[in-house]
Amino acid sequence: MARFRISQAADLIGVSDDTVRRHIDTGRLRASLDESNRKVIDGVDLVEFIRNHNPAPDNPLDVRSSARNRMVGLVTAVTMDKVMAQVEMQCGANRVVSLMSSEAARDLGLEPGSLAVAVVKSTNVTVEVPN
Repeated sequence: MARFRISQAADLIGVSDDTVRRHIDTGRLRASLDESNRKVIDGVDLVEFIRNHNPAPDNPLDVRSSARNRMVGLVTAVTMDKVMAQVEMQCGANRVVSLMSSEAARDLGLEPGSLAVAVVKSTNVTVEVPN
């Protein structure tokens, strides 16, 4: 399961680190301590929070692409059979659904709470994850 430090969570939801800390302190966002005793937020908990709040973050991937429609978000659901996978993402206020091969979804390690970027080019949606 992906876990995000306060600064990463702040970037994903488009607020300051202090705002994330306030959300944690008031109980609106759950956090735990990692091995280094730093506060971290479970990807699933961040998904739940983002579903109830909006701003979209900047693209975290260091790639160049001809596609201009890139939406950073968290994977909220993955439905898979032998051949195909349906991957749902929450990108700020937007829900994005992508159909891809099950092999691709497994290779990308997509699961609820994973950080990903939905790339829309024409009628296709491609999902990328950081290395």
